[in-house]
Amino acid sequence: MENTNSKALFERAQKVIPGGVNSPVRAFNSVGGSPVFIKRAEGAYLFDEDGNKYIDFIGSWGPMLLGHADPDIVDAVRETALGSTSFGAPTQLEVEMAELITSSVQGIDKIRMVNSGTEATMSAIRVARGFTGKNKVIKFKGCYHGHGDSFLIEAGSGALTMGQPSSPGVTEGTAKDTLNADYNDINSVKELVEANSDDIAAIILEPIAGNMGCIPPVNGFLQDLRTLCDKQNIVLIFDEVMTGFRVDFEGAQKVYGVTADLVTYGKIIGAGLPVGAYGGKKEIMEYVAPTGPVYQAGTLSGNPLAMAAGLTMLKKLKNNPGVYEDLERKSARIAEGMTKTLEAHGITFSANRVGSMIGLFYCEGPVTSFADANRTDKELFSKIFHGMLKRGVYLPPSPFEAFFLSNALSDEDIEFTLNAFEETIEEIVG
Repeated sequence: MENTNSKALFERAQKVIPGGVNSPVRAFNSVGGSPVFIKRAEGAYLFDEDGNKYIDFIGSWGPMLLGHADPDIVDAVRETALGSTSFGAPTQLEVEMAELITSSVQGIDKIRMVNSGTEATMSAIRVARGFTGKNKVIKFKGCYHGHGDSFLIEAGSGALTMGQPSSPGVTEGTAKDTLNADYNDINSVKELVEANSDDIAAIILEPIAGNMGCIPPVNGFLQDLRTLCDKQNIVLIFDEVMTGFRVDFEGAQKVYGVTADLVTYGKIIGAGLPVGAYGGKKEIMEYVAPTGPVYQAGTLSGNPLAMAAGLTMLKKLKNNPGVYEDLERKSARIAEGMTKTLEAHGITFSANRVGSMIGLFYCEGPVTSFADANRTDKELFSKIFHGMLKRGVYLPPSPFEAFFLSNALSDEDIEFTLNAFEETIEEIVG
């Protein structure tokens, strides 16, 4: 495929934007080469600045569950925009969105709209600290919760040592209040809790990790966290920015039967427009200003365009639960087809899937943690990514990101993708 215009745009962008991109994964650093610049999208397809067409397996990193440019969503945004794009004042759309979510998702009594998933997780941590009067937070290696200072912390030299900033600009003072546990290892969590008795305000995690590929919780892990948090008066926070309304209308909480104290959302509740939210138990959420002492604000929170788009999408999903059945069928077919090809060519791999999220790892399985995911053959991943891209299939440009499917994928698209995958693998193994 010709990418002349994309390459020229990348050269221009690097002169005026750090790294030429506004979010690091877009730079293709993990796979090499120049990023593709997208001009438009429709249904299951992306079209770049050179006119190339790709089947999209990113879905704007999750929210495009119904595909791109859904006519009903586009109409809702257009109609709302005619009345202005922002007011900085309350709107009926915000109320309707809050009513829909609180009436649909167990454990969410009240919810606050913000502008991104990062804002949502930052706010949830602050509220948890304010509610409990405690300082420290436990997160998990490999889970990503945005670029807030509290989350850009690496583990210390030992399991019980304080964390270290993983980015310049994050202070050691912030790092000392963030502790790192191993995903799917309840004992690593218990050790941190015991070593920091009465000072753990919250445990935050992706209930299905989507930022180290797709890694589901092992049997009993989420329930064990729930039990531990109840016993120790710790706020359990599920970051469902990726999984909320995707793996099920009620999210991972419904899939695994575990209710968190706070839940964070993003992406999908705006149908791709900038948005986020955090919600949970009434007694916790009433600590948020203006009701309570924990301050959090945002001029564009509950932006009418995002609310109109997200509300339209969520209503379509709620009124048509068959969407999830279709996604399950399509996702299973893709995962089974890809694994069959890898097995046939003797390539070592491990595959994880939950609903319309898929993770492929080119290493021995099972893959249940970041340490496991990090064993993936990154060179092979890069070759597969570029082989698929030149054949018109756009996979995530990082070995640590999940595939996100849309219901706009047709059976023909799936067949095309599986054929492209087989051709790519045959080209690589010779």
